[in-house]
Amino acid sequence: MRCILVILDGLGDRGQDCFDGKTPLYAATTPNLDYLASLGMNGLYHTLAQGIPMSSETAHFLIFGYDLEEFPGRGYIEARGAGVPINDTDVAILCHLCCVEESDGRLLLKWGRPEISDGDAHALKTAIESFLFERISIRLAPSKGIDGFLIVDGKASSRITDSDPIYEGKPVLEVMPIRERRTSPLSKKTAEALNSYLLWSYRRLSDHAVNRHRVANNWLPVNAVVTQRAGQKKKLEPFHERFGLRGLSISSGAIYWGLCSELGMDVLKVSDTGNIEEDLKYRLRYAKNARQYDFVHVHTKMPDEAGHTKNPRYKKDVIEAVDRAMSVAVDEIIRDRDVLLVVTADHSTASSGSMIHTGETVPITMVGKYVRRDEVGYFNEIACAKGALGLVRGRELMYLILNFLDRAKMQGLMDTPLDRPYYPGKYKALTCDGQKTP
Repeated sequence: MRCILVILDGLGDRGQDCFDGKTPLYAATTPNLDYLASLGMNGLYHTLAQGIPMSSETAHFLIFGYDLEEFPGRGYIEARGAGVPINDTDVAILCHLCCVEESDGRLLLKWGRPEISDGDAHALKTAIESFLFERISIRLAPSKGIDGFLIVDGKASSRITDSDPIYEGKPVLEVMPIRERRTSPLSKKTAEALNSYLLWSYRRLSDHAVNRHRVANNWLPVNAVVTQRAGQKKKLEPFHERFGLRGLSISSGAIYWGLCSELGMDVLKVSDTGNIEEDLKYRLRYAKNARQYDFVHVHTKMPDEAGHTKNPRYKKDVIEAVDRAMSVAVDEIIRDRDVLLVVTADHSTASSGSMIHTGETVPITMVGKYVRRDEVGYFNEIACAKGALGLVRGRELMYLILNFLDRAKMQGLMDTPLDRPYYPGKYKALTCDGQKTP
């Protein structure tokens, strides 16, 4: 058997006034998802613990059966996924241009994601692309638009805080070493280097010709850079060794490409064309035909993007487009009795309020020949709560997948020196040649 895991990114939501307290998923017309739920075993899922808002990268890391302590950091995995040249010892940090205003000796965030032409953004990033602080060098590797990566070379640490305050009107944060039992001198030195770079960038950008032109035309200057989510390579046990499954990720976005590559999965890089239904149909059909893989991760970012617009009605429309694409699962995938289909989300993205992601659980359904079919008939955050799965957390999802693939190892058996959750493992056969007899 093989598993197709469909992640509808950011699918969960809060109750919305425009839907009389229902979520966009509950309010949406979703005949295909509902049909899958009626065939399956349902429940609620949270990758860590209820109430904790999860980022997509950490949620996926936990979905794939790893612990947060092992996580390399988003800056690193996204840089790798974007093809940025980076050494194993470098620290990679997400960054983007923004507009700040100096007040009482602080830099207040005026416009977090300013609108600016690609040409002007490139010119500004070029002006601050290289900085040296003592023996620590900082290089800005550009990404799309105002975004980029800071690559910190030399003796540096990823154990530092962010400088991005997220919310406009708040001051840019001082980068600080993360407090630990024994705070590393490298963390202190890295924080010092980054703070120097941020102030240098502010002064340099404020006097840039692009911003002199903007100010002359009564436009806000794009005069600072802010950072978040530092990361550094960690040695990770490959997914196929940890769970005995050969994995493939079908996804769009450097986060998923980088993460899945670091875990030793193969990656099919796809793009979001704007046609939500056809994009997901293509990914599902590819997963259906990828029979050489035991585990296929199919991902769409569209419900999450819709949630970030803070328009619940738009998110409902997007969910209905996703459901139309799920007709491929209903009409083609579940006909194969050797497929375990799992449909869930990585986190909730509320389509109202000020939070980026929120901490509510998300629905999950598992359809396959060994699951217990329960009495749930709808796929949403309320109906699935009545299902036979109950509440699933973190790596329990991978254990359930192994169980319903008929591959889980009974606790206590040891066929390999390193205890694995699957059976059989890569055991060593006893050979007759060369064995000593008593």
